[in-house]
Amino acid sequence: MHLSEQDSALYYELMWALQFHVKQSLKLFPKIKTIEEYAKEVPVEDKSKVREVMYADHTLIDTFLKDNPQDFSSEKLAIVEQWKNLISGDFYIERILKKYTIFIAEDDQVYGVWGLQNDFDEMFHPSQLPLLVRAVLLPFKDKIIYDGLLQSYNIMFGGGISGSLKETYLAAKQRGTIIERFTDRHAPEPITVSAQALKDWTPELAELVARASKLRGGGGQPVVYSPVFSLIKASLELGHAATINPNDQQQLWKLLGKVEQAVRKIERSL
Repeated sequence: MHLSEQDSALYYELMWALQFHVKQSLKLFPKIKTIEEYAKEVPVEDKSKVREVMYADHTLIDTFLKDNPQDFSSEKLAIVEQWKNLISGDFYIERILKKYTIFIAEDDQVYGVWGLQNDFDEMFHPSQLPLLVRAVLLPFKDKIIYDGLLQSYNIMFGGGISGSLKETYLAAKQRGTIIERFTDRHAPEPITVSAQALKDWTPELAELVARASKLRGGGGQPVVYSPVFSLIKASLELGHAATINPNDQQQLWKLLGKVEQAVRKIERSL
């Protein structure tokens, strides 16, 4: 998912104005006289230099807010002021969802990040993920965006790291701690479910587990029966464990492995 055309235009209006003001303050690129020239004619490499100085020294942002050279409204200035709370560093892009793209920081914080003018799946194919990138995340209205520049590392990850990142994402999803806005950073909003809506499925699943334990293959039956019955048992065990202790990630992953093993046996038998 990416910003609307209107919001994307607003972002660049504010960002180019801010960077141009910083450029002027630092007396860089004297031939560039207007914001429009800066946006269109200054190479990305030079913009990156301005960007790095601007993020490192927040007094430059404060000066922009005070001087307000473009006579922006208070609402627009409030957006720029929030950028002082940026998050900069290395992130793993773990997966691309319809709602946003999952960025995982080095401290295992999981962020839902929006694109600017394009969706992330237009920049990266799922086969490239997970991907390690250096990025700057910014608050924008009620969303988290990246600032338009990504530096990717040419590193391939094996199953160990990929599995660990997947587990980090799934745990955050289950706990409701995916950070979708900067106000969630220090106190993620938990997913709450009313007592009436939360049904305890443990008794039903326990009964199904007991009944499924009687399923037996072999004895002249079709070859596929045995692995299919194993899949039924493994799936019910996973469901039962999830209702008993949904936060026991280690046990759930172990039981999920049994389900995947049963699926592979079915594939071989077919």
